[in-house]
Amino acid sequence: MSFKVEKISEPAVLGEGPHWDDRQQCLYYVSIHEKTIHKYVPATGDFFKTQLDGRVGFVVPIDGTTDQFVVGVERKFLVVRWDGAEGSKVDVLKELGEVDQDVPTTRINDGKADPRGRLFGGTMGREDPPGEFQPKIGSLFRIDGSKGCTIEKVATSVTVSNGLAWDLKEKAFYYIDSMDRKVRRYDYDIETGVFSNLSYVFDFEKNNVEGFPDGMTIDTDGNLWVAVFGGSCVIKIDPRTQKLLMKVPIPALQVTSVTFGGPNLDILFVTTASMNIGGEQLPPCGSTFMVLGLGVKGHPNYNFKL
Repeated sequence: MSFKVEKISEPAVLGEGPHWDDRQQCLYYVSIHEKTIHKYVPATGDFFKTQLDGRVGFVVPIDGTTDQFVVGVERKFLVVRWDGAEGSKVDVLKELGEVDQDVPTTRINDGKADPRGRLFGGTMGREDPPGEFQPKIGSLFRIDGSKGCTIEKVATSVTVSNGLAWDLKEKAFYYIDSMDRKVRRYDYDIETGVFSNLSYVFDFEKNNVEGFPDGMTIDTDGNLWVAVFGGSCVIKIDPRTQKLLMKVPIPALQVTSVTFGGPNLDILFVTTASMNIGGEQLPPCGSTFMVLGLGVKGHPNYNFKL
């Protein structure tokens, strides 16, 4: 297979949470430590960013709007308005709630909406020094707009809450706690948003994959694409056979997350970081990339139904 990796942005410290907005044909993502959200429009090559008041773990558009988003900032889930212009003010419209008030050293990390528009977002332990985390003090939360946006804790003892993906055909929810060095699978009830019966569908150690699983997405064939932090690659795995199908080299050591986008949902967008863990991470580390020619397609990213 002949594929091509192209750099599309200048470096960030910790790029994360790419979300392709199919309606506006643009990519949103965050830079956690720089406290910024970003917008990239491939058709024009334009980039826009703006500042938030705190470290932001993810950005997900709100269904039915073009300028409202749910974001995870520090330990709060917020609804904000941003017009997408460079440096323009972000208005906080609503605070859905603050989590982990009993463990104030955590922060919200990755978050996504499921196919019904429920939001799932998790927390992670304090990182000090870089690369070392307080273990097992984070959690995963679910927010269902059809139930008044009550925040429910649905998993505990998480160290670094990360990648999320759903497969309705397999009735599966895939989830990553990076420090497991494994990819979890749960049975998923799309009607209720409840998951159960934990199993593991891929083990980094057993498959001799260096690094840690980070963000994740799924293609229309049901295969998972997992960003490998510390591994300079994205891996494609079949969760049904637990086989490693492919490695896509990325010219940055710390690969953080992935999503499919573009007019045909066949471009893999990849965020990376440039954190000084085990040595200085020089450009293009921290850039966002796109991978063309993989021969697969993703699903449209889901928006949060408030």
